[in-house]
Amino acid sequence: MSVELDSLVAEIKACRICVERPSGKPLPHEPRPVFVPSSSARILIAGQAPGTKVHLSGAPFTDASGDRLRDWLGVPSETFYDPDAFAIVPMGFCFPGQDAKGGDLPPRRECALAWRARLMQLMPQIDLVLAIGQYAQRWHMGAERSASLTDTVADWRSVWARSSLPHVLPLPHPSWRNTGWIKRNPWFEMELLPFLQAEIQRRLS
Repeated sequence: MSVELDSLVAEIKACRICVERPSGKPLPHEPRPVFVPSSSARILIAGQAPGTKVHLSGAPFTDASGDRLRDWLGVPSETFYDPDAFAIVPMGFCFPGQDAKGGDLPPRRECALAWRARLMQLMPQIDLVLAIGQYAQRWHMGAERSASLTDTVADWRSVWARSSLPHVLPLPHPSWRNTGWIKRNPWFEMELLPFLQAEIQRRLS
């Protein structure tokens, strides 16, 4: 990584904003930022925030969602975790905790406000952003995003055609809770995923 990116990564790893200067309730545990920036990868995976398993492992997507995401991308683990191939920078770097029903809370708002624009400026080589879920789509797509996640992902061809570099592809979260969504929207696996995998391979080859 570049000297500037190394320096920013060190700042982020020491971040305690959501504990010491939170927007709302403080983070209910010690911060553990999980992200993989890169000075060389052309592909950015922009997810939501680490879950419980990722919080424990300290590595992104070390869970069932990661297995599904790697299948969507058509890449093995060794490629997925190669920082020359993929940058992995979620909207929230730390596990946000869980709600009363046991579901993960949204990414902390403080995180993207403090760090995301600076990180993106130091990764100018990124030319493909995989915007996973509504929070990443809101940040990376702005007004190009539709009212619902389904409409946003379904409009992927127009999103691709309209976006200047970096190109953006909106995706649903690869959580197994979204299996029903995938079954209800067969175009996702039949049309979007082959296009996605071709764009991934083009950048990796």
